Amino acid sequence: MIYLDYQATTPLAPEAREAMLAWLGGPDSDTFGNPHSPHRMGRMAAAAVEVARDQVATLFPPGGQVIFTGSATEAINLAIRGNAAVRSGEHIAFSAIEHAAVIDTVKAIGNWTELPVGPDGLIAPDVEMPKYVGLMCVMQLNNEIGTIQPIAAMAERAKETGALLLVDGVQAAGKMALPPKADMIAVSAHKLHGPKGIGALWVRDGLSLIPHVEGGGQEQGLRSGTLSPALCAGFGAAAALAVERMEEDAAHVEELWQIARDAFSGWTLNGSAEQRWHGNLNIRRDGLDVARLMSECREVMFSAGSACASGSGRTSHVLRAIGLSDAQAKSSIRLGWGRYTTRDDMQRACSIILDAADSQA
Repeated sequence: MIYLDYQATTPLAPEAREAMLAWLGGPDSDTFGNPHSPHRMGRMAAAAVEVARDQVATLFPPGGQVIFTGSATEAINLAIRGNAAVRSGEHIAFSAIEHAAVIDTVKAIGNWTELPVGPDGLIAPDVEMPKYVGLMCVMQLNNEIGTIQPIAAMAERAKETGALLLVDGVQAAGKMALPPKADMIAVSAHKLHGPKGIGALWVRDGLSLIPHVEGGGQEQGLRSGTLSPALCAGFGAAAALAVERMEEDAAHVEELWQIARDAFSGWTLNGSAEQRWHGNLNIRRDGLDVARLMSECREVMFSAGSACASGSGRTSHVLRAIGLSDAQAKSSIRLGWGRYTTRDDMQRACSIILDAADSQA
């Protein structure tokens, strides 16, 4: 099988797997300790967690702390629900193409404004803002169409309005520098070749949050629950590797982008052609039956939209936000690739998809 769904999840890096194995710990080992226990085995596990925390911190700008969570969704919930401004009723602004983790959380709280994007999938730097905003939520790199938001400009707008800036950095982490002027950044291990089941929230020094998961007071009192040293170690190893290989991985992604763009030259690109990550190709062909296409291309793993909304039957809110009709959205596919995708993989996948698409004509 050929895997082209890197926005949904990424293959576990061998280095991350090895780091995890060391802390899975059977009964004859000394590596299964609770990292919150005071004895020697607990201190060993705690030390492994702190090494991982330092490794994950290299993804972020200096001047903040890393809080481990069970996912990026949990990290986003902590950032929004644990924010004093939000809890006091201040307004929340978010882009129309945010992940459901942001949109659903914000709408459950209320008192929000959705910031529109243009056909290119970008927020205009001079977008009209509500008068009083306590929190602004902007995704750096969109998971569906791959557009890169003008985060620096949005950070300035947040500063002008006195708002804090929460950045969903899930797709961007390990691929590009995360924004230095953000106040909070959420990331997920499994989107950068780490394990599923762990994420992190970076919080700028001096910013206080209120926990929304109570219990044992772990993670500086912000996220109660016993940490998994194995998951932390895998996340740390994956993060360190991503930082080390960032330029190499980007060059490889660019090479594959050229192959895919040439192959699908007659298809329409969804979103900006310039401000985007070249490991995400969201394209459409009018009249294409995507369900049939996916059924006929069983050797190639790709997406008809965001994996988080698959099976819902709903048109992608991201594709609607950039002005696509339901018919255009439903004739769109998303291909995603990365570190472990080969040239042969890409060439063969493009050939398979194109042959199947042409058979519908």
